[in-house]
Amino acid sequence: MSTHETPAIGVSGLRRSYGTGAHAFEAVRGVDLDVPAGTITALLGTNGAGKTSTLEVIEGLATASAGTVRVLGLDPVADRDEVRRHTGVLLQRSGFSGDLTVHETLRMWRATVTSPRSADESLAMLRLTDRADVPVRALSGGEQRRLDLACTLMGHPDVVLLDEPTTGLDPESRRDVWRLVRGLRDEGTTVLLTTHYLDEAEALADRLEIMHAGRIVRSGTPAEIAAGHPSTISFATLPELPWLPHLDARRVVEERGVTTIETDDLQGVLTDLLIRAARHGVRLEGLEARTASLESVFLAIADQPQSRHETEGALR
Repeated sequence: MSTHETPAIGVSGLRRSYGTGAHAFEAVRGVDLDVPAGTITALLGTNGAGKTSTLEVIEGLATASAGTVRVLGLDPVADRDEVRRHTGVLLQRSGFSGDLTVHETLRMWRATVTSPRSADESLAMLRLTDRADVPVRALSGGEQRRLDLACTLMGHPDVVLLDEPTTGLDPESRRDVWRLVRGLRDEGTTVLLTTHYLDEAEALADRLEIMHAGRIVRSGTPAEIAAGHPSTISFATLPELPWLPHLDARRVVEERGVTTIETDDLQGVLTDLLIRAARHGVRLEGLEARTASLESVFLAIADQPQSRHETEGALR
């Protein structure tokens, strides 16, 4: 099997429902997703989008209502024992005993893993060596997250599934995790992660998949996703700018004392705007120009309405 042709993770027509009858809610509504081997894919989503519900099926922690999921060509539920030998899973909460020390926790976890790293190596990877003899309950939230990651990576997994990997981490620890995740990719490991941090997705991911209302609504590299989305120019609204409609803009919006111009030609429109303002002796207070970004695309998707049934039933 060629890893260049067959994705490490393949999802086709995935659906996942909760409840039955009139109270049933479909959280995942026909998701198709391929994660190429040796790459990092970030799964983003608005609140209630279904990304955690999707990830749980890929992890083998839940069954699909319909569709197929393959991890390294195997069914994560039916072939769970084989899949687990080759995957590392980071859940949002680990549930490790608070009475064990960090080192004891890693030694316990090591007994469950095929071909594991040593506990000392795992401590060093996540900068926890000086916390080895500290009970888990005494760790900070960020330190507990790093312990979770140490256990996830202990078995040299071929596929790593990370659900919100840097939640609770301080900026320095987040950067350390980013370097670690990039290093995994450089070694040929496949990484699928969910995150609420758009800067994290842009910094790490080779490919983004954005979910909304149970479906993947945008896919591609960060640059591909931003392409075609307008750049913006904004400034404090002025009472009269008769030449404003003559600018090459997709649209002009005035809201809460701010005028925003959306355009596909940021440099050209900004130059035109400044020339016209100078010619008429107008000063544009609070002037800002921003290129299209992942944030602007994500916010535009988040603003898309969901049906009442979807909104009331959103579980994740």
